[in-house]
Amino acid sequence: MDALLILGGLLMILIGLVLLVMRGFATSLLWGWACLLPPLTLLFIARHWSKAKHALGCCALGMIPLVVGLAVMAAQDPQRLEAIVSLRWLQPEQQAPGALHIQLNGHLNGEPFAPREGELVDGVLSLREGQDFFARRELIIRGLPLAEQGLRMDVLPDDQGPLPEIELSWLSPGQDLPEARQVKGGYTLHLGLRPEAPNLLVGDFHLVLPPQFETTLSGSVEVFHNGLRYHSGQVDRSVDSGDTVAFVLGDYLQRRFQSRDVQLSSPVPSVSGTHLMLDVQARIDGREQRLPVSLSKHPQQGWRVDDDQFAALPPLADQTSAAPVAEHAAPAEPASSVDLHRDFSMARLLSEPRRFVNQPMRVYSEKGSAIQGQFAGLEQGQVILRQRLNGSGEARFAMPEADIVHVELIDQ
Repeated sequence: MDALLILGGLLMILIGLVLLVMRGFATSLLWGWACLLPPLTLLFIARHWSKAKHALGCCALGMIPLVVGLAVMAAQDPQRLEAIVSLRWLQPEQQAPGALHIQLNGHLNGEPFAPREGELVDGVLSLREGQDFFARRELIIRGLPLAEQGLRMDVLPDDQGPLPEIELSWLSPGQDLPEARQVKGGYTLHLGLRPEAPNLLVGDFHLVLPPQFETTLSGSVEVFHNGLRYHSGQVDRSVDSGDTVAFVLGDYLQRRFQSRDVQLSSPVPSVSGTHLMLDVQARIDGREQRLPVSLSKHPQQGWRVDDDQFAALPPLADQTSAAPVAEHAAPAEPASSVDLHRDFSMARLLSEPRRFVNQPMRVYSEKGSAIQGQFAGLEQGQVILRQRLNGSGEARFAMPEADIVHVELIDQ
């Protein structure tokens, strides 16, 4: 309806302008050509008002449906109006750096669903359509057991037991808050996602919900598995996420203390604004450090630590000369690593945590999620694992001991 009003108004305005030019040529050849030039058109209207008033009346009538149509579009679909006014539709479509390739066919709540944002973090998969605070349409699947090898899951309508929980939400025209529905069973789901550098999960996605939800999706997806974003192979520091700030802090501490053994002990809070004051706790070379850090977001460089003037670390190749000495210093390491696998359990990990420091392991929670990394110790009733990032720095994950149902060592 809004498109018809806008097109009808533009058509009436065009008819009025054509009629004005015709009246100009009917007056004289010079006035006809003058009506084709906007400054001289105003002069013709002033000198020959009696001939131009009917054409101007047609243009004025066309403004009424045009304004009404734009107002209706602004209320129902402001993003569409913004795209029209900004003339983005005249520019050739380009794939934005770091954009995801999501190709899904089907509907969500009976409407076409074309998500452009997706992530799978902490066992929660989110596919989102729309750039506003509330998504225009969004699909969330909770309780997915993500492992280092990726994720593969098949659920049938008759399956019982703990299943992933599915949530649909959509923002109807004229509403300020989205509507949501939850599905806990009776659906068909197939996920086959494999990790892909630098921080993507790529694969097949198929979902069929019960008929009353009018949701069927099938195709391929790409989703991020953390808050980092990359541009030209480097971390994009302009992204507002806790993982981005953690990466910046890790890089800063490594250069400040000239050590690659840096582990953040305190979680990074949610990012808001362009300035952050943090009381950072980190384990550096096995020693706990605590220091205040001020960060700012710059238009060109993104997030960076204020007064950061520390030089970059030397390449890893410059530090390989010490490797033979380290190998001779611990000849019994292979034997001890074999003994660690014998009778390994959660109880043994809690009783002898120091024996398993830096050992790769995988822990499973009662919700079905899994975390894999190197064991960093126990802190305040939580099992701490760390993972090497693709760039410099490390990520740390914590899982409460009470939530762990199984733990296993992984061969290096």
